[in-house]
Amino acid sequence: MHSSTAGRVGRVPLACAAAVALAAGMLAATTAHAAVAAAGASLPFTSVEAESATTTGTRIGPDYTQGSVASEASGRQAVRLSAGQRVEFTAPRAANAVNVSYSVPDGQSGTLDVYVNGTRISKTLAVTSKYSYVDTSWIAGAKQHHFFDNARLLLGQNVQAGDKIAFQATSTQVTVDVADFEQVAAAAARPAGSVSVTDKGADPSGQGDSTQAFRDAISAAQGGVVWIPPGDYRVTSSLSGVQNVTLQGAGGWYSVVHASRFIDQGGSSGGVHLKNFAVIGEVTERVDSNPDNFVNGSLGPGSSVSGMWIQHLKVGLWLTGNNDNLVVENNRILDTTADGLNLNGNANGVRVSNNFLRNQGDDSLAMWSLNGADSNSSFESNTISQPNLANGIAIYGGTDISVKNNLVSDTNALGSGIAVSNQKFLDPFSPLAGTITVDGNTLVRTGAVNPNWGHPMGALRVDSYDSAINASVNITNTTITDSPYSAFEFVSGGGRGYATSNINVTGATVKNTGTVVVQAETPGSAKFSNVQATGVGAAGIYNCPYPSGSGTFTVADGGGNSGWSSTWSNCSAWPQPGQGTPPPDQNANLAKGRPATATGSQDVYTPGRAVEGDANSYWESSNNAFPQALTVDLGSAQAVRRVVLKLPPATAWAARTQTLSVLGSTDGSGYSTVTGSQGYRFDPASGNTVTIPLPAGTNLRYLRLNVTANTGWPAAQLSEVEAYSSS
Repeated sequence: MHSSTAGRVGRVPLACAAAVALAAGMLAATTAHAAVAAAGASLPFTSVEAESATTTGTRIGPDYTQGSVASEASGRQAVRLSAGQRVEFTAPRAANAVNVSYSVPDGQSGTLDVYVNGTRISKTLAVTSKYSYVDTSWIAGAKQHHFFDNARLLLGQNVQAGDKIAFQATSTQVTVDVADFEQVAAAAARPAGSVSVTDKGADPSGQGDSTQAFRDAISAAQGGVVWIPPGDYRVTSSLSGVQNVTLQGAGGWYSVVHASRFIDQGGSSGGVHLKNFAVIGEVTERVDSNPDNFVNGSLGPGSSVSGMWIQHLKVGLWLTGNNDNLVVENNRILDTTADGLNLNGNANGVRVSNNFLRNQGDDSLAMWSLNGADSNSSFESNTISQPNLANGIAIYGGTDISVKNNLVSDTNALGSGIAVSNQKFLDPFSPLAGTITVDGNTLVRTGAVNPNWGHPMGALRVDSYDSAINASVNITNTTITDSPYSAFEFVSGGGRGYATSNINVTGATVKNTGTVVVQAETPGSAKFSNVQATGVGAAGIYNCPYPSGSGTFTVADGGGNSGWSSTWSNCSAWPQPGQGTPPPDQNANLAKGRPATATGSQDVYTPGRAVEGDANSYWESSNNAFPQALTVDLGSAQAVRRVVLKLPPATAWAARTQTLSVLGSTDGSGYSTVTGSQGYRFDPASGNTVTIPLPAGTNLRYLRLNVTANTGWPAAQLSEVEAYSSS
């Protein structure tokens, strides 16, 4: 969810927008990415990361840069295949089905050939960009996102652990992220006494419109079961008046309903049970005014949703009205353009557990206490992967809420792994009250730079955005691993300095956090007990409440803490990842993912393309307008010893000479010449790469390349600008 208001200089508060989407993700991966996965769902499949497989393609990442493909991948890494290249997985278990998370260039579609133990099978896996590349220009800080999609295939044969399953690109480039291997059980039998939708005229071929048949079956089966046999069914308008009935399929791999709006109703007497079928939509963009959801509104008290496969919708479940004691469990929610599930007020006694969510375009799971408090409700033992524009789990207000034993990984822009917040978005809103329990959760590579604030959001964020937090917030038994920035953040995201108080953090393990363990930006206090940290990137504590003079934040030591006693001393500068111990990698590209600006650019060839880590994309300046300059902000003054410049390696790029000089600045205003102007030859025969040694003692924050000529095109052109501290 997103909105924005003004904050301090350098910060515009958290962007949020009120809309929804639904997604499903993975459980146990066979690489180190999931070695911490004690929390999370128990899932029927095992995931294998493509970067751990054998490939003839190119591994991309790791990358945390907003807007890059690798940044949205599981583990921030993936494998890019050109036509004829393949990635070969070793099956981690017996399986007869596979689901692949992938990305293809915008506007393209194609197929992956599938091989089992070296033999190509008759089936192919269709891939498309149709459901990807979502733009939400009304959300402050958003860039084009949602690069990945999921495609599934019943193999038509059984494979055993240790067998080799390969995917080979045919006609289009395909980036493969992860493969989920599953042994799918046989289709379930029709329950006795049920009313089949085919008996009412539904077409299992997917050719005819089955909407009326579904309505007639629901009407005929009151108090009983509507049976959805194996097949593909097209439902072209939403169902309403659904109550006191079970809709049941033969399994999510067999009974498939193609609908972009399934149930849309403001109220129900309840007793609705949706189980064991798939609803796959055709939602390709996010339109917040459209109810393009699996469930929009109310199922009524005592209802349940279980065993569902939900994909290609805006939101999985956007729940309003009376949904008392609803149970949502054992579902997969994938590729939604907004939230996976949102309890949008008045949710009482709702339990959301053991679900898998992947590739949401907003909060994967959210409670938003609008028009009435969500209360006594919980998110438990869910696995969430790759939300690409908000939080893994977000609690916006509510009373006596629990978030327990969830596994959240790889959040991207504008999001934390878990957010506990008084951001209201709209009125009437019910702030946090009672006891908020956050227990036993594992957060992996969560937290991200907020482009509106200009600084990071922590893996676990407590946010007094619109009002002080007076509820008791107990954060216990938390594991935070490989956060790119901070572990625990306390902030008043609206920039007004409301306090975050009554917070206890007990029994946390923090490993390899990029900057600090505690990021305190607002008045208040928190007590920390048995919080143990290793591999802290900059300092233990950043304690700089905003606005200046608004008060202090007290870090109370409850005993048993270790590894994070130091304090960041400069409140005028943000700690950068790895700025403290351990020492920075001398071979790291200092320019990668950093802000880049230019005197001009041509069409879509913007300066950010020169620092995104992909040599196949490039910046091109305004044409016929030399001189032109590209400037990269390295974030802080750095000892730079060489600059590497690249053009796309494809032979379609003829050799050329660009005449340029290197300039540097420590403050962004006064620049001095580091190396004088001369011609540099870019030649595809030698990789289209140029290395420029810099003089010993060069120390700069702003790296500028001033280009005055190009023999191959009337503009400056660079696909990658890399800066290194090693010679």
